[in-house]
Amino acid sequence: MAEEYKQDLREKMVSFTKAKEEEFQKKTAEFEQQRKQQELAFEQKLAKEKAALQTSMTENLRKTITADFENKLKMLADANKENEEKLKLARSKEIDFLKKEQEIKNREAELELSIQRKLQEQREELVQQVRKQELEKNSIKETEHQLRVKELEKQLDDQKKLAEEMKRKAEQGSMQLQGEVQELILEELLRNTFPFDVVEEVGKGVRGADCVHVVRNQFGQECGKIIYESKRTKDFSMEWIEKLKKDMRGMGVDVAVIVTQCYPKGMDCFGERDGVWICSFDEVKAVSYILRDGIVKLFGAAKSQENKGDKMHMLYDYLNGNEFSEQWKAIREGFMSMKLSIQRERDAMERLWKSREKQLEKVLLNAAHIRGSIEGISGNDNIQLNLGEEDEDLLLE
Repeated sequence: MAEEYKQDLREKMVSFTKAKEEEFQKKTAEFEQQRKQQELAFEQKLAKEKAALQTSMTENLRKTITADFENKLKMLADANKENEEKLKLARSKEIDFLKKEQEIKNREAELELSIQRKLQEQREELVQQVRKQELEKNSIKETEHQLRVKELEKQLDDQKKLAEEMKRKAEQGSMQLQGEVQELILEELLRNTFPFDVVEEVGKGVRGADCVHVVRNQFGQECGKIIYESKRTKDFSMEWIEKLKKDMRGMGVDVAVIVTQCYPKGMDCFGERDGVWICSFDEVKAVSYILRDGIVKLFGAAKSQENKGDKMHMLYDYLNGNEFSEQWKAIREGFMSMKLSIQRERDAMERLWKSREKQLEKVLLNAAHIRGSIEGISGNDNIQLNLGEEDEDLLLE
């Protein structure tokens, strides 16, 4: 029985083991099948997620690159626009600055011109005063001059009588007499040409020139002397020049003239030779005019230097006087008043320009806001709401 029982237990155990093995293999097969199905489903899901992720990453990368490129383009465009606006603003400010600078220079030039005009008027008044004083000094000399003119007229009549007498003697044909006639005609010519001067004849046997011309100015003052030597020969002698130069030194005269019919070698008209003037009888009138004018001008220049100290004292007294001080004070007050007026006008215009600039910025800013709101609502950026051609540029400025 024990053996049978053991045999029965063995059979049951074998059958149970076999059943459990079959059940385990079946579950293992089912599990393996489920595992394969799960792996296949996971692989499919993973493939789908990978494809979706790759698509998403590609799209995001494309969008990122596109956005970066657009941002860079926009930044470059904004920077370019900003630089252009800054350049335009700088040019506009430079033009305004140059205009203001030119206006200031023009006003300063006008002010300088007005000051120079006033100073010129002051100088003219000073010159008139000095001239008036000089005329008062010369009035006394003029009276003496008139008396001297009368004396000269008397001498002129006497000389005319003497010339008429000498003309009668000129009818003789000798060379000496012809020379004396030329001397007399020369003296008569000088007296008629310069009636207010003195023409003195040098007598026979007296060493010196033929005649002496005493030059006088309009006030009767003696300015200098001119000596004349008359020669009526066919040949010119250089000894005449040396002799006349000695006469110049001996008589203390300024100019010497030889009136001759023939010229020295190298001369065909009037001129100067070794400090002596040489001319013909036809040229003596013009030469005497030139020499006399030069002597009068030299005398006037020297005379003006004589009273230079007195004039300087008069000018010093005037410049230190109350009249000049008050006049200069008036000029200075006028200058300061004009300068303050220009400064006030400049400040007022600056304030007015600044106020208008702020008002303009406010108007343009509000207009830009309205334009942006309308474009945002309508979705159309072609709506023209510009106040002017350059309102955006002004807004940015």
